Formats: sequence, structure tokens, C-alpha cells
Amino acid sequence: MHIESERLAIRPIMAEDSQAVFSYRSDKETNKYQGWIPDSLAEVDAFIAKNPGTFNLPESWFQLVMTDKIANAVIGDIGVHFFGTEQLQVELGCTIKKEFQQQGYAKEGLKTVIAALFRQYHKHRITASVAPENKASMQLLTSLGFRKEAHFVKSYFHNGQWEDDVVFAILAEEWKQAE
Repeated sequence: MHIESERLAIRPIMAEDSQAVFSYRSDKETNKYQGWIPDSLAEVDAFIAKNPGTFNLPESWFQLVMTDKIANAVIGDIGVHFFGTEQLQVELGCTIKKEFQQQGYAKEGLKTVIAALFRQYHKHRITASVAPENKASMQLLTSLGFRKEAHFVKSYFHNGQWEDDVVFAILAEEWKQAE
């Protein structure tokens, strides 16, 4: 998958992205709600090496990077989890480099990927899982037309403790109405 928006080029993660991804993903404070915060460059290299060679494989996570078209620099990533036996559902996750937060890049990148998933890949439903304290992400998802579907109590084991998990979702027909 190679797609573009006004300011972003979105493409599969590659080995040469390792240092750039490590630079923002290893920021423990900025990424406190993330499920993966690498401790070393080798950990990022291993993560990149596990990325499937094909987009849209059943029961896989596929990592895309967002690059700023002007600076030609990696500023974030979007994880796409393909799940379900019917191959019609997707879960998304997004991480943005601290210096590029609060500038609309996450919304622009996610909107572009969501549009492709519904139009080109004919997905039925897209979800996102968020920590209830992560108000910015919940606001972002709501602004994209997602609705809150569930709040699971102590259902996610993270950093040695049980945490709540809030699930947002949007259906293909809801996306068409929101566009």
C-alpha cells in the first residue's frame, strides 16, 4: 500500500526507517498509552523484519509509516490489524512523533488509510482500542466519525497491571455518510 494525502506519503515500513521509528517510538512519556515502546534499535529492527511482505493478510499486523512530503522524513506510523475469518474487519493504531502532534497529521493519515480500507479493500468495519485516559485519541476517533462501542474494565494487561480498554468503531456505511 502506497497512498498519499495533502501533506503525507504513507507506505510500508522498511529497514531504513529503523532509526527514525526508534527516535519517536522510544519516547516513554509521549507514548505512555502505546502497547509497544522499544528499548533498543535492535528491537525496532526485529519489529520491522516481522512486518508481512503483503498488505491485507488474514490475522496479521501490517505497519505503515507516514512521511512528511516536504521534509521527506518519517513522522509517525499506523498499524493495521487484519482480523476475522471473513477478512472484512480491521483494527488501527497510530503513533505520531511528538513534534508533529496537534497539527492534524494523525487525522490526515488515518483518514487516508481508512478511505483506502473501505474503498479499495472493501472492509466492513474498522476499530480502534484506546486507554480511557487518552482523551486526545478518543477525540481524534470521534472527529473521524467513529463511535464508542465498549468500555471493558481491566481487560488489557499492560506494564504489569490490568487496565481498562475503550473500543471505538466505524462501519463502511457510516464512513460514506461522514465523508
